[in-house]
Amino acid sequence: MRLTALLPLTLALLAAPLLQAEELPKAIQQLQAKGAVIKGSFAAPDGMRGYAAEYQNNGIALYLTPDGKHVLVGSLFDEQGQDLSAEPLEKLVYAPMSKAIWAKLEKSAWIADGKADAPRTVYLFSDPNCPYCNMFWQQARPWVESGKVQLRHIMVGIIREDSPGKSAALLAAKDPAKALLQHESAGKASTLKALDKIPESVQQQLDSNLAVMEELGLSATPAIFYQDAQGRLQSQQGAPRPDKLGDILGKR
Repeated sequence: MRLTALLPLTLALLAAPLLQAEELPKAIQQLQAKGAVIKGSFAAPDGMRGYAAEYQNNGIALYLTPDGKHVLVGSLFDEQGQDLSAEPLEKLVYAPMSKAIWAKLEKSAWIADGKADAPRTVYLFSDPNCPYCNMFWQQARPWVESGKVQLRHIMVGIIREDSPGKSAALLAAKDPAKALLQHESAGKASTLKALDKIPESVQQQLDSNLAVMEELGLSATPAIFYQDAQGRLQSQQGAPRPDKLGDILGKR
């Protein structure tokens, strides 16, 4: 499933529209006034003009009729059954969205699990008290230990009262990667202690991570982000089924 179907992320917060209102035909402006964020235009058959837009967190194609007075909304197919809307929406809406989200994940406060030069990077929002985060950690061991994947745990504290303190303890550890390894390896037997007083710098990291999580419309952990074989951003909420691991982590 495409990321846009999973995450209520407002593209208008990530990138300014490519076309300004004064440059748009009046019929397109009317849809813009209703909330459509115009990201670009593209050629369309039979004298029409196509516009790629984001509306209610999804990409939509708009087709302006030759008279400039009417707009058709939706996919346009040719006689071979090819969706003429797919490529423009990918280029003008989905690709910029994916790039912006990935950049936000890269800038978040995460703990690395695996080699820095691993060919594949996977991000996940993780709570120290989340059993499903630990399940995914266990699932990913063959890929991480072989050097094929680096997991980047974006630490948050949302499950229990002591979750923020435990996440802070991991982030503030002398060796966060080692501390995370010890915690996850122990599972339910973990002796990780929550910090009674969270340093201001670490609290800022936790607040920033939570803000990104909320911006992405996420409410539970693990929330996993990865790039597919075509380099497109995909997501998985919750510990994945075994048959989904190859999509997320690649070949073993």
